[in-house]
Parts: sequence; structure tokens; C-alpha cells
Amino acid sequence: MAMKPSLQLRVGTQLTMTPQLQQAIALLQLSTLDLRQEIQQALESNPMLELDDDFSEQEVAESQEDDWVTEIPDELTVDSDWSDTYQDLASSTGTSEGPDFDRNATSQSLHDHLRWQLAMTDLDRRDRQIAESLIDAVDGNGYLDNGLDDIGEGLRAQGLNGLKQTDIEHVLLRLQQFEPTGVFARDLRECLMLQLGTLPDDTPLLPQAKRLVRQFLEALGSDDRKLLKRRLRLDDTQLDTVIELVRGLDPRPGQAFDDSQNDYVIPDLIAYHREDGWHIELNPDALPKMRIQPDYAAMIKRADKSDDNTFMKQHLQEARWLLKSLSSRNDTLLRVGREIMSRQMDFLERGEEAMKPLVLADIAQTVDMHESTISRVTTQKFIHTPRGVFELKYFFSSHVGNDGGDAHSSTAIRARIKKLISDEPPRKPLSDNKLVQALADDGIQVARRTVAKYREAMGIPPSSERKRLS
Repeated sequence: MAMKPSLQLRVGTQLTMTPQLQQAIALLQLSTLDLRQEIQQALESNPMLELDDDFSEQEVAESQEDDWVTEIPDELTVDSDWSDTYQDLASSTGTSEGPDFDRNATSQSLHDHLRWQLAMTDLDRRDRQIAESLIDAVDGNGYLDNGLDDIGEGLRAQGLNGLKQTDIEHVLLRLQQFEPTGVFARDLRECLMLQLGTLPDDTPLLPQAKRLVRQFLEALGSDDRKLLKRRLRLDDTQLDTVIELVRGLDPRPGQAFDDSQNDYVIPDLIAYHREDGWHIELNPDALPKMRIQPDYAAMIKRADKSDDNTFMKQHLQEARWLLKSLSSRNDTLLRVGREIMSRQMDFLERGEEAMKPLVLADIAQTVDMHESTISRVTTQKFIHTPRGVFELKYFFSSHVGNDGGDAHSSTAIRARIKKLISDEPPRKPLSDNKLVQALADDGIQVARRTVAKYREAMGIPPSSERKRLS
């Protein structure tokens, strides 16, 4: 029976990623230090921007009144599943001259960062064991140091009977969505493809860039432009664009995590206590304040089509979008920070032992954002509290349940174990079994192997060694 060709009409919705929306999402991910650099570059390149200590949100609103300017919405939506499509920018910590800004939260290595994301990911016990082995196999550059066959043999030796390579590949695909983008790649080609895969579909010449990485990396390395132009069917200008896009990727995404970070950071948020309770506010000194340059803005003529006037209009529009995107970033950061700290008020009052279990989904559901966005908002964003300066992601920890149905934060349990050991008699240190009993007396039911794991993670030797050291 012959099939007849036919036309079908399908109705659907698709999110359009405007350049302005892309900018808002990109700014949301930046650390304070990286954002300062972006602002400095904008000040140097855009004549419509200038520093202003008296900058206010009202000026942003007033700068939108011209009817020839594309309308800017009251709120920039900077969240949904596609917020994952932006590669992470290497971030580091800076220094602050303000008082009492010592950083208490320990700098995380690449493996710590990956394990933190794993703890916030919904995987069953079997897949989690596979994921842990994959994380252990990641080298300092972010690549898998072992082949999947070797990893599979190690897992089967640990008791995962019936494990297939497709099971490992399935978990690997999940982990390749982790930060930094490009991590868990098995070679340079896969690393670059992972990063290209996160770019918006409307990125100029993106298909050609992907084909170059898949098939012609060697030609790029030898700068064989003639071959690249012929095989990719590009002219010189287009080839320059493709090469710039590929060379702008990070071939060693893991190196963004440097354990030798500075001991000081610039907090994004400040927590303080008054008679009416706790308050969480943006740090007013975290970022330089900008405004539209009023003299240049006044020179723009609405009906003038000259090159100079068009140039000024374009820069004015870019300046307004930057100010609006910064405002949106601050609003999102403040909203997420306040929600996190509202769940951890007991920590502010009593310290680590009062830390409550908290995962990304808890905050994401309350503030109506995607979990990946919460992960990005809380990475390399810091809050200054009376107890010190902490990265926002520090306040997330998995829960440990007990027979009564209650749950305790793993952070709180670690703090309690540390305190019990610090208070133990030097000549009669507490064994892991006795620590389990002491925790049970406090209403915390945990297994001995869990206590041993937490103790080892804190670098505390077993009771036999502690006795010899006393």
C-alpha cells in the first residue's frame, strides 16, 4: 500500500532566548569578583555608563520611559530548565578590606564540589554508588582518568553484580550535566562538545563549530584553514567566528577549582540581628554602582537616523539592559538567600549543631525556580553572619533519618561528633560505638559506619590512635 504525502499542523510553544535574557542568566552565575570585572569592562566600553555612588533602582525605572526603546519587563525571568545551558565561568575569591570578613567555610576542591552536587541529586542507591566511582576517577582537569571498563570491574568487585556498561553510561550522562560544564569528559573532543551542547541553538555558526570539534580538531591544531574552509564550507569571516567560538571554550574545566584560594572573600549578603529579629540584606559594598550618563543620554535625538545617533542609541539600550539584569540578579540572590537562612535560623542562633537538613529541591519549590538555578545562585555566593562568612551552598546538607521518623542534618551530626570527641577524656577516648550511643542519647540514630565515615572525613583518627596521641 503506497503512502501518500500529507501536511500536518502542530501547535506548540518554544522559549525564545533573547540576548538580554541570556545576559541576565549569565550575570546570575557570576561570582562577585567575576561580576566586578564584567562591570569594569562595561564601564570602559560603553560611554553611556558611569560610576555613581548615589545610584538607585528608581533611576533604572526612569531610564525606560523613552517610547523608542524596546520595552523592558518589570521582572526578568532567569529560570527554567534551559538555565542549565550556560557554561560556568571560572570563578575565584577576592579580598575585602572590611572588618571581620574571615572565611570560615573551607574552600572546596573539584571532587568536593562534584560530591556536593551528587548529594543534591535524586539517584537510587545503585546509581549513587556508580556515580561515586566516576567522581573518584575524575582528574584535576575534570576528565575521567579511567576507562568505563576499568570502572565497571571495580564496581563489580564491590558487589554490584549484573552491572552493564550501559548502566555506567546512563549515570555518566547525568553527571556530565554537573558544574563545571565539560566535566566527566573522556577526551578533549567530548569535553568541548559538552560545552558546545549547552549553548543556545541560535548561536551563530554553532552547527559548524560542533562539526569542527567532532571531525577536524587536528586540522584546527595545525591551523589548516584551507582544509577547514573547504570541508565546513565557510568563508574567511565565518571561519574566524567558528574558531573564536571553539577556542573560547575551556579545555581544562577542572582547573577552575584551586585549593590555594585566598582567605578572604567579599560577601554578597549580610545577616544581622536586631530587636525585631534576623535580617538578610545585600552587601552594599559588594559591587560598584552605575548609572546612565545623563549628558550623553540627553544628546540622543529620537528621529535622527545618523550613524552617531544610532551608535549612541545602541549603547544606551545595552546600558539599560545591563542595569536591569544586575537588578534582577540581586533580587534573585536576595530572595534565595533569605529563604535559605529562614530555614537555618537555628544555625544563626546556636551554630553547626543546629543545622537542619536542606536540599536544593526544598528551596527551588518555595521560590519557584529550577534546582539547577538554585545550584548556580548558591555557588561562589557568600553571606556574612555573626558566626563568620559562609558560601550559601554550605547551608545545604543531606538528611539522616532515625527510627522515629525525624531527620538530622549531616552537618549537624558531624558537628556533634566533633564536639563529643573534643570533650572526651584524653586517656579514655570514645570509640565509634560509644559515639553512636552518645548520639542516640541525644535522639540521633545513626549507624556505626556512618559515624566512622564522618569522623574520617573530618580528619579525626580512631580512638586507639587518639589515645596514643594524648
